Amino acid sequence: MVSKDREEWTTYQFSEVCIVNPSYKLERNKEYSYVEMAAVSESSAQLNYVQKKKYTAQSGSKFKNGDVLFARITPCTQNGKTAHVTNLETEYGFGSTEFIVLSPKEEILLDKYLYYFVKGNKVRNKAIARMVGTTGRQRVPNEFFKEELEIELPSIQEQQKIADVFFTVDKAIEKTEAIIEQTKKVKKGLVQQLLTKGIGHTKFKKTEVGEIPLDWEVKELVELANSNDRYAFTGGPFGSNLKSSDYTEDGVRIIQLQNIKDGYFANDYKIYTSESKANELLSCNIYPGDIIIAKMAEPVARACIIPNYSDRYLMASDGIRLSVNNTKYITEYVTYAINAPYFRQQAVNNSTGTTRLRIGLSTLRSLKILVPSIEEQKKIADILVNVDRKIEKEQSKVLKLKELKEGLMQSLLTGKVRVTVDEDEVTQV
Repeated sequence: MVSKDREEWTTYQFSEVCIVNPSYKLERNKEYSYVEMAAVSESSAQLNYVQKKKYTAQSGSKFKNGDVLFARITPCTQNGKTAHVTNLETEYGFGSTEFIVLSPKEEILLDKYLYYFVKGNKVRNKAIARMVGTTGRQRVPNEFFKEELEIELPSIQEQQKIADVFFTVDKAIEKTEAIIEQTKKVKKGLVQQLLTKGIGHTKFKKTEVGEIPLDWEVKELVELANSNDRYAFTGGPFGSNLKSSDYTEDGVRIIQLQNIKDGYFANDYKIYTSESKANELLSCNIYPGDIIIAKMAEPVARACIIPNYSDRYLMASDGIRLSVNNTKYITEYVTYAINAPYFRQQAVNNSTGTTRLRIGLSTLRSLKILVPSIEEQKKIADILVNVDRKIEKEQSKVLKLKELKEGLMQSLLTGKVRVTVDEDEVTQV
């Protein structure tokens, strides 16, 4: 990429180069390709699927291959639902009334370039700012595209080059996301096999939680706690003991439900309390390497290991601390076991509530967990940790590619940087 001046770029009213909601003629009661909102991806240009339906006078938006669909309603607009239509089986198609259809004038505006232009944050944020209607059902008015939006365009040839760059990055993202999904499927199979059948066993026995290897044990979860720690298996404070008035700008971090994910700790939600308050609630303190279990929210009884960002933390009311006896049990193995389907089903079956399940400390203590030898625990944990690391590595790659794409959008779609890009540049990220 090289920086150049932008003399070759021309500014247009968007409606000069693109027809907004074109008036295609479809025959009533004739079958056409049909696209519902769920078929539009938040990340990919391609439609997830296309259906067939008979067209009626009230059927909604109309489009053809080469058009772009822009979702106009909350939260689809904010989530980035946009599609480049390429796979209709009929000459025309129709779909949701919540699409704004954008049909480029091909002699001036390339369809692939149009997709990336309206997909970008610059246009999307402007569209969001213009939304009207009641909260929760706000819509982007057609006038935004018909009367207000401007677009700066280079030649068709340069539009093609720019679109090719974005397409290459998108393909790299899709390929990496496919690797992530496949690895997650592999992990799901490994979890089911390793955490109930173990490694290399030929003899099994029947138990209350199913058939397991002959030399494995069934224990109550509380039996895995460190007996030398009086607070090794304990819950967070009562709500009245930790109020919002106790929050501070810094100090001891409070672990909320939002931080406890299914097998990993989410570090993007941070609140704190004072050292003195944490000392007052010492029984509710939790430390790096401990397991924290969520009493409620989906999925109930999910668990993760506390990271070492701080020396100690304070649990909120819906957290449960489990400090494992590491002379007999591997913390990583126990965490995987708590998140395993057989344990999760016990938690669901013993929870209370209808819309939001909740499990109590005393109930959780008595749930059954499968325990192999500590040597086999380590082998199982090592296998699953390595799979998780592969997933994390690929997720990091996707994040970098998305950051690259966002940077390219800010520079290439404005003409700040002109394109002479070798596609290998983006595939090597």
